[in-house]
Amino acid sequence: MPDLLLRGATVVDGTGADRRRADVTVTDGRIDEIGPGLTARRTIDADGLVLAPGFIDLHAHSDLSLLVEPDHPSRITQGVTLDVLGQDGLSYAPADDATLAALRRQLAGWNGDPDGFDWNWRTVGQYLDRLDRGIGVNACYLAPHGTIRMLAMGWDNRRPTDAELDRILALLDQALADGAVGMSTGLTYTPGMYADTAELVELCRIVAARGGYHAPHQRSYGAGALEGYAEMVEISRRSGCPLHLTHATMNFGVNEGRAGEFLALVDSALADGIDVTLDSYPYLPGSTTLAALLPSWATEGGPEATLARLADPAARERIRVDVEEHGSDGCHGVVTDWDTIQISGVRNTALAAVVGRTVSELAAEQGRTGTETFFGLLLADQLGTTILQHVGHEENVRAIMRHPAHTVGSDGLLVGARPHPRAWGTFPRYLAHYSRDLGVLTLEQSIARMTGRPARRLRLDRRGLIRPGHHADLVLFDPATVRDTATFDHPRRPAAGIAHVLVGGVAALTDGKPTGDLAGRALRRDADGLVRAVDR
Repeated sequence: MPDLLLRGATVVDGTGADRRRADVTVTDGRIDEIGPGLTARRTIDADGLVLAPGFIDLHAHSDLSLLVEPDHPSRITQGVTLDVLGQDGLSYAPADDATLAALRRQLAGWNGDPDGFDWNWRTVGQYLDRLDRGIGVNACYLAPHGTIRMLAMGWDNRRPTDAELDRILALLDQALADGAVGMSTGLTYTPGMYADTAELVELCRIVAARGGYHAPHQRSYGAGALEGYAEMVEISRRSGCPLHLTHATMNFGVNEGRAGEFLALVDSALADGIDVTLDSYPYLPGSTTLAALLPSWATEGGPEATLARLADPAARERIRVDVEEHGSDGCHGVVTDWDTIQISGVRNTALAAVVGRTVSELAAEQGRTGTETFFGLLLADQLGTTILQHVGHEENVRAIMRHPAHTVGSDGLLVGARPHPRAWGTFPRYLAHYSRDLGVLTLEQSIARMTGRPARRLRLDRRGLIRPGHHADLVLFDPATVRDTATFDHPRRPAAGIAHVLVGGVAALTDGKPTGDLAGRALRRDADGLVRAVDR
């Protein structure tokens, strides 16, 4: 007899097909049968609830939080059962001791740097093994190009030598052999931004040969957005590597109303046979570190070199000109508007009072310019400050989410006093605001973007759909009451209307309450190109 019966559910199976009422049984962590009149040892009454595959976050920044807080309430309470880590070209594997120390400092604004934490891995395989000790959701990992480049040649702003390029390619290939599902690049972050197109083509050929995909944070989401997207398509064309355009947005005033131009570029690539998908989050503001707004030349050499430049009057003046007059490449080629930059978190607790304030507001209180305040914050917080950047456009957000290649990624940071609410609210916001309330997407369309489509992009083995034999990563929610409750003032509020979540058939959320069970696994790409759990 099956272990569990989900009785009378409204099944939305992840394919985009119309919903239907059915019983679903689960046995040994797999979906057993779908149909009427089924029985099992235990029953959950699902009448009035939608049963969907567990949601997949294609752009997650939980590389450390999954280890520090493995029950992962920010995702379980949204119905998420899989996070894709290693985003934006920067994460913690592969690394050596020196590189890891630099990464901990560089990424403290994204992920924190917890006291007493055991950094007991150096390779991608060791990191995935660490996840397999016990996590609340499943996780995949993208090999981070910037980290690999740092390990091979440091922070230098130049092309690699032939020997260095061979080292980069070998490190990438080993990361993929260890189970990484593809490669991410961060082309507005150091040192990944120093790579030229030719270098990225060579790397993507390795990724394609291993059956993975390229997930770029491309060179600009502002003044050079279309050119940046076109470069990513060209890299895919030349390398044969599938392309996933992560947090695909058209931001800043220069791109208002221009989503159609971006989507025409995507359609043209698809018509040429290029394998392109994209993801987005359902909010207008973006989120990053304050240091990311610096011009690339100012960050060459790593955090210590950056801080030294910020303390040097001549270098500060050169930075000021880039930020105020030319448009820093770190700010996507757009002159920085300090009214749009709101502090969301600080590493130095003595600066807690600045959280929630814009740089313009702080500057007015201090009697300084916005750029002077910017310098002061970076120095006082040792580059650890995170921000919200209020630069999005609603018409662009809606147009992009309607596209047939669209999937969902939260891009949510989980540290800081007031992080972006997308870390806790992305998936219910699609279901409530954009599907139920506005009708931009149907419920079936939203769920396909969260489940079946990302599962195809990842090449997951029997996950992402409600089908017999698939893993029982499942979510039950009330379509009438599901909604995001996280706000910019209160960003860590759990979703409403999510009733039950199963990870591998194990209850991770019951009656809206996390259980603390850790049934998640590290999913690795195998020699056949499929992504699955591996017992070691």
